[in-house]
Amino acid sequence: MALRDIRYLGDPVLSSPADPVTKFDRNLEALVKDLLDTVEPPGRAGLAAPQIGVGLRVFSYAVDGDVGYVINPEIVELSGELQEGDEGCLSVPGLWYPTTRAKEAVVKGVDLRNEPVTVQGSGTMARCLQHETDHLDGRLYLSRLTPELRKRALRAARDSEWFWAS
Repeated sequence: MALRDIRYLGDPVLSSPADPVTKFDRNLEALVKDLLDTVEPPGRAGLAAPQIGVGLRVFSYAVDGDVGYVINPEIVELSGELQEGDEGCLSVPGLWYPTTRAKEAVVKGVDLRNEPVTVQGSGTMARCLQHETDHLDGRLYLSRLTPELRKRALRAARDSEWFWAS
């Protein structure tokens, strides 16, 4: 089992859009395995490659017993119905804030054989799919907060012992 270290808010890899995967080789297999191993501990729902320092469009998920990964994911459908709820992030540990997301989401991408895959979900799974795709686009969930709440969250992050300072 390869549990990888998580990158925290402030690390430039988290604010850079990830590159599409173009090489389907053993390195990609190892990355997917590491993502699956690292998302496995209780309390984790999803993990994007940039969160472990790899700027590629890949994420893993583990929601309600449904475990998997998507390579080169793109959100292809979001419901008009919204859900409100506290959201957290492994890259912003210990900080949870109310975040609005679509109640249902569909992501399409490929697997390790470059074969098409579709993952869809509602509730927590929909939130996870949107959250992890945001990571691959260089966005943290904090950017979805109201300006006042985002300011409070960033202040709390800067005061945290984990905060990555350059």
